[in-house]
Amino acid sequence: MFRHIGEFFRGWIGPKPEEVAQLTNAELEALLVDESKLTRSKQQWVREQRFMKEGPRERSTERLPPGQHLTKSFPVLDLGIQPVIPTADWALELAGEVARPVVLDWDGFNALPQLAMTVDIHCVTAWSRYDNGWVGVSTKDLLELCQPRPAASAVMIEGYDGYTTNLTLADFSAPQCIVAHSWSSEPLAVEHGGPARLVVPHLYFWKSAKWIRRITFLEREERGFWEVGGYHVRGDPWMQNRYRIDEPLD
Repeated sequence: MFRHIGEFFRGWIGPKPEEVAQLTNAELEALLVDESKLTRSKQQWVREQRFMKEGPRERSTERLPPGQHLTKSFPVLDLGIQPVIPTADWALELAGEVARPVVLDWDGFNALPQLAMTVDIHCVTAWSRYDNGWVGVSTKDLLELCQPRPAASAVMIEGYDGYTTNLTLADFSAPQCIVAHSWSSEPLAVEHGGPARLVVPHLYFWKSAKWIRRITFLEREERGFWEVGGYHVRGDPWMQNRYRIDEPLD
């Protein structure tokens, strides 16, 4: 099944099959979520390069990234699963290329220094929301806890719903990157990723994985679920890094 799904994705990412490298095992594992849960509209958007604003591809300096529109609501997007994880059962694992593997339970997570921040968020589906108040644990404090080895250059984030997304270590350790448990002065609701989710405000919001359960440190960056499925490997909103076909050739 997995090879079939990989061929399915190649058909709408853009390059011809003979021009595309074979998917790695890690990339295939990113497709473990059942194919029926894929959002058909998102597949169509990738095919059509939807939401791309025409013009020079220079990095925008505006607060609102190109191609985005503002909303005061908080749209809910997921793979069709909203896992309910009691805090008594929740755990966050820090694994892979680290000197000190760590598993934090809810109490241990909340005993770490707490960071409050207000940031804008930008979804690849073209909505943006200004001034979101989050509280959680800075990724820099998680890095200090687990001590990534020098070889580590990237992370794979995994949620309780089976979703995965990749980040470079530089993006993961950015100053405003946190694992958040509260939004708008309230505990994070299940539909928004509670009890805890990653927040990476300088990248498109698909990088901010909900229901976070594991952070695996990697020597080499691997693609997560939507990165295999046609989204850009990085996802910078101000560069309109929406789709994989827009990545520079090696």
